[in-house]
Amino acid sequence: MVNKNELLSEANAYFVARQYDKALFLYSQLIQMDPTNEELGLYAVICDIAGESEEKAQGLFDYYSVAKAEDPSNAIQHTINMIDAYDGDSEKIAELVRDIQTLASENINAIEYDDFLQLIESRGSFKTAFEDIMFSTKVAIYTKDEFCNFVQKLIENGFITTALSYLENYDKHFTYDQKIENLYKLLEEKK
Repeated sequence: MVNKNELLSEANAYFVARQYDKALFLYSQLIQMDPTNEELGLYAVICDIAGESEEKAQGLFDYYSVAKAEDPSNAIQHTINMIDAYDGDSEKIAELVRDIQTLASENINAIEYDDFLQLIESRGSFKTAFEDIMFSTKVAIYTKDEFCNFVQKLIENGFITTALSYLENYDKHFTYDQKIENLYKLLEEKK
């Protein structure tokens, strides 16, 4: 007898490995076993999107994974809304991104990066602002540029261990990225 959870894990692994045809084949088998399962249908749609844009499909897959972990009852609908937004409604996209960022910041007791930059300005230095929040609040970073800027400032202000921790934790997301390589070089210079 086929174990549905194992088959789903295998399909997801194929998707992550960018082997969309194999993933879609397994999702289709799972749909035949459980035709009313909306999640399986969503995975199949995301595979279909990969044919047009791998980046969008991978982003949707990641978004759904995070949404499912945070709010399983609404994750499918939120992801469907995101797919609809990808179909060209730029206002809807902007609204969804703002909602996601706000929700993420609230859920992890975080300050958004733009607000953190304002805190730096009001406190007079990065070091003072970061020390004010480092044990109580996380900095919510949404783009690679924000990440690189933040890590660079950590390095420049002597937070070497923290900077190294950020780089190591996010290294798999930015494989062979020149900006990240430059941050590692800067880190080595400061050691």
